[in-house]
Amino acid sequence: MTTLHNGQTDALEQDGQKPPPSNQRPWRRWLLYGVGGLGLVGLVVYAFRPQPVGVDLATVERGSLQVTVNAEGKTRVRDRYVVATPVAGELQRITLTAGDTVTAGAVLARIDPLPLTSQVQATQARRRSVEAQLAGVDTQRPKPEALTQADTRIRAAQAQQTQAQARVRELEAALTQAQRDRDRMTTLHAQGAIARQDLEAMELAATQRQQELATARQQVAVAQADIDAAQAERDRLRAEQQDPDYLIDVYQGEMAALDAELASLTADASRTTIEAPAPGRVLDILEPSARYVAAGTPLLTVGDPNGLELVIDILSTDAVRVSPGDPVYLDRWGGDDTLEATVRQVEPAAFTEVSALGVDEQRVNVIADFVDPPVPLGDGFRVNAQIVVWQQEDVLKVPISALFRCDADWCTFVKEHGRAQQRSVEVGPRSDFEAVVAAGLEAGEQVILYPGDQIEPGVRVRGR
Repeated sequence: MTTLHNGQTDALEQDGQKPPPSNQRPWRRWLLYGVGGLGLVGLVVYAFRPQPVGVDLATVERGSLQVTVNAEGKTRVRDRYVVATPVAGELQRITLTAGDTVTAGAVLARIDPLPLTSQVQATQARRRSVEAQLAGVDTQRPKPEALTQADTRIRAAQAQQTQAQARVRELEAALTQAQRDRDRMTTLHAQGAIARQDLEAMELAATQRQQELATARQQVAVAQADIDAAQAERDRLRAEQQDPDYLIDVYQGEMAALDAELASLTADASRTTIEAPAPGRVLDILEPSARYVAAGTPLLTVGDPNGLELVIDILSTDAVRVSPGDPVYLDRWGGDDTLEATVRQVEPAAFTEVSALGVDEQRVNVIADFVDPPVPLGDGFRVNAQIVVWQQEDVLKVPISALFRCDADWCTFVKEHGRAQQRSVEVGPRSDFEAVVAAGLEAGEQVILYPGDQIEPGVRVRGR
């Protein structure tokens, strides 16, 4: 059937020809409309169809893995000597500088010996004086007149004591009478028979009697003390009169004390020259200027900078995993190579240190020795240490970023046939970036890194 356009129909009408019937044209139009509608529906369905979620993928593979404890540490001279002044005195200026090489016995500093020398001479003079007194012991025997005077002092003190005791008895009677009078006056005042002023006068009299009695009793005690002192003096004089040899013991004791003091001063005078205890280099000058220093003041430190060790402070929770013999690797120390060391000791005691966040932390020092000394480092240099607490060459491992907690287990999302599938994983030792897979994954499988909220079991995924 032939389809005519509008222009052709008008031409046929003008030529007297009849146009074809109009019911032969609409079905073609509807066919085109149907095909277009189906295409539009297909486009809408495709547009609203869920698209695969773009994810980062990693492949589970076999390889080597190291579990490390990472911390900052510093180098330290193993045999460090802090040289201190053994005696107090005027320190002369130290001419050495940090880095100077010294030998054992080399002079490091000096203390002015003159004050100690003067003390030695003064002590020697005191000893000669005591020695002279010891020689004149026989001339120091007390005379009989001294004993007579001591007896006279005792009798005088006893007489004063007797007089004071009589005074005490007299005042005790007066106090008793005054207290009775006060009590009667109190009763009369209560009855209104006397004035308040009379009662206060009687109370004042009783108080005065009591104070006088206390003074008299003190005089008795003073008299007794005088008697005791006089008797002690008489006993001493009698002892000296009977046997003056005790003075010999006294002077000999003084001489022994002076001899000990003289020996100490002589030894101190000989230690005014301070020498190096061992060969090495001067690490630090603590007191470079001349001034008076007390005994025990640190002056400088000496040590061998080639005999370095590492001091690495780590958390006590990490220290329980470190053992002597564990390898230590140092990077970012200023050179391109990685330095190696070995753990020698984990100190048995922890200490408290405040972190940068203001939290108290219990930390432990780990001491390590360099594998190939000497190293291009000095005393107190900062290093970044990695202590290897576990390592194995051929293990199945997965990135830590692919794991997450599901209840009490570890889980991960595995890409299977274009979809994410959750799977439980048994994890072994792990480092900061990877973990050993004990069960749940196979080599070659792809896992999703950093799974977000969009990742659920069955969701279509695609690698980015």
